[in-house]
Amino acid sequence: MKILNLKSSTFGGIFLLDPSTQESSGTSWQPAASNFPALSFSSANWNYKLSGSIFLRYNHQAGLRGGNKFDAPNWFLGSAQTNIGINSQIMFRTMLSFDRLTEGGGGYPLLFQTGGTYNGLPLIDHRVPQNLFEELSASYSYRFTHQFGAYLYLGYPGEPALGPPNFLLRQSAMYLPDAPLGNQMQDAVHTSFGVTTLGLVYHNIKVEGSIFNGSEPDENKFNFDRLQFNSYSGRVSFNPTKTLSLQISNGLIKNPEGNGINVTRTTASALYTTTLFNNTNWASSFIWGENNDNAAGRRESFLYESTLNLKEFALYARLEFAQRTPGELGIKINSTEKDYVGAFTLGINKDLFKTSLLNVSLGVQGTYYGIPNTLKQYYGSNLASYEIYFSIQPSDLL
Repeated sequence: MKILNLKSSTFGGIFLLDPSTQESSGTSWQPAASNFPALSFSSANWNYKLSGSIFLRYNHQAGLRGGNKFDAPNWFLGSAQTNIGINSQIMFRTMLSFDRLTEGGGGYPLLFQTGGTYNGLPLIDHRVPQNLFEELSASYSYRFTHQFGAYLYLGYPGEPALGPPNFLLRQSAMYLPDAPLGNQMQDAVHTSFGVTTLGLVYHNIKVEGSIFNGSEPDENKFNFDRLQFNSYSGRVSFNPTKTLSLQISNGLIKNPEGNGINVTRTTASALYTTTLFNNTNWASSFIWGENNDNAAGRRESFLYESTLNLKEFALYARLEFAQRTPGELGIKINSTEKDYVGAFTLGINKDLFKTSLLNVSLGVQGTYYGIPNTLKQYYGSNLASYEIYFSIQPSDLL
């Protein structure tokens, strides 16, 4: 096998005319100028890509409902693709996570995070662990002309065409171990046990439609949930330049939490990546997401995150706001008022050593939460959390 510079590879993404660097989670696009750490190999007519991340960390969440934990959130991605003649391509991809072993069934403490269950009870102020199988997918793409083509994507599990790229694969979040507060309103359907997506691509515009399983994965993170197609979504993506990727999407998600409530999700995002002086790389994401259901009505979330990669250091930040109801947070008061919860995270990452395949770095970050007065009696005041971690990722060959 031969290690390649990914940018020099003639193999593309899900759609064969897309550059490899433009591919992100599921069938989503990121800027073609992206420089996400990955290893690429070639063998005969096949091209393989490997990526992943492990955070060995100490996590301290402040306040009355916080907690402390040593853990290791992780994910691993592999893909294999080959051209069939000059006009078509097939790709197989898998994404794995061993969170259930490193985090336990209750996940890791994270203030104001919701979604998922453990022992039949909703997980609140905790992040649910990822499934062992996050993605097992196959795709086929065909080009009709030099700029126009189509593809079919099948996943069990997989990611439908709804929302921005998953935070795990956003370059702007590459040193952020935690899920965003607005994850359930933005990119939460990245593991769906049953996805079929049809996409049309013309030059730098892509239109997609998906049918998928709207139910979130059950508590057994090692199994395969029942295959069904009960939800649908559509997404339009536009990459006007190599440094910018835009998308808007909407979908109906049937019974995601198993409580009989259907959710209509709408998202919009802008991802920007560029190279500055001396190979300094800067990646940022602006994301808006909204859930609308017949129980809580409309709830919004806003996110801005950014990472500046220097030669041996990286500086990163995330600013976000998400609406929460008391019921979502397990607070039993007679109120359906929706309040904004804010979080500002600032961190620094320092390379410790690199090999030809792996990069090990040390990071520290702090998060300050801004909450309304109505929540202070339950969470406390001046909520400031912190994390210290070792990060293990592929060496950047690009």
